[in-house]
Amino acid sequence: MSSEDLMTDASAELEKLLDTRWSCRAYESRRVPKADIERLFTLAQRSASWCNTQPWQAVVTSGAATDRFREALSEHARQQNSPEFDFEAPVQYRGVYRERRRASGWQLYEAVGVQRGDREASARQAFENFRLFGAPHVAIITTDTEQSVYGAVDTGLYVGTLLLAAHSMGIATIAQAALAGHSPFIRDYFAIPDDRKIVVGVSFGYPDLDHPANSYRTARAPLNEVVSWRE
Repeated sequence: MSSEDLMTDASAELEKLLDTRWSCRAYESRRVPKADIERLFTLAQRSASWCNTQPWQAVVTSGAATDRFREALSEHARQQNSPEFDFEAPVQYRGVYRERRRASGWQLYEAVGVQRGDREASARQAFENFRLFGAPHVAIITTDTEQSVYGAVDTGLYVGTLLLAAHSMGIATIAQAALAGHSPFIRDYFAIPDDRKIVVGVSFGYPDLDHPANSYRTARAPLNEVVSWRE
């Protein structure tokens, strides 16, 4: 097989992974074997970064450690009304960004039976973030504070690589900015140094494919909405 054929095959495999990956919001209780978790994070370690600085670090939980964190985070979230991020949160969503956000939200609500205007039910669904959607594992992803926004960008690339690597191994994931909204609590809980900023949490495990929260898929914008050409 020629190198061109090999690259074509690799592109097709990548396209398949990108087309079929989704954010999992309900998990089986069984754990991912330690060897598979280590392979997952070894694959993610190949992610690109500026000058190969690799500013990301991860705290990964399993078993009882996940359950203890889930319980503590849920209790904290019940008491704290306003989020506290290490990075500035979006000010607001306008135009097409608001439309895409609303479309995604309503897909979830319709899947799990939340009626429009039922704020209590939507709040219950949102709170599932702090239960880690029942996942047996979570990774808290941090970046080096001194590398500023570019360290965060590099760490975002790492998260993207992690999600695709997991999907390639049959492991479901969801990246959760909701967890980063409780950064001071998480920093204290895991004794994360002050020179690290919390970017996101990634819950992972094996998907509960019978759960309605996993029954839908989001769309992506067409190329002409995001790319302009110059020749």
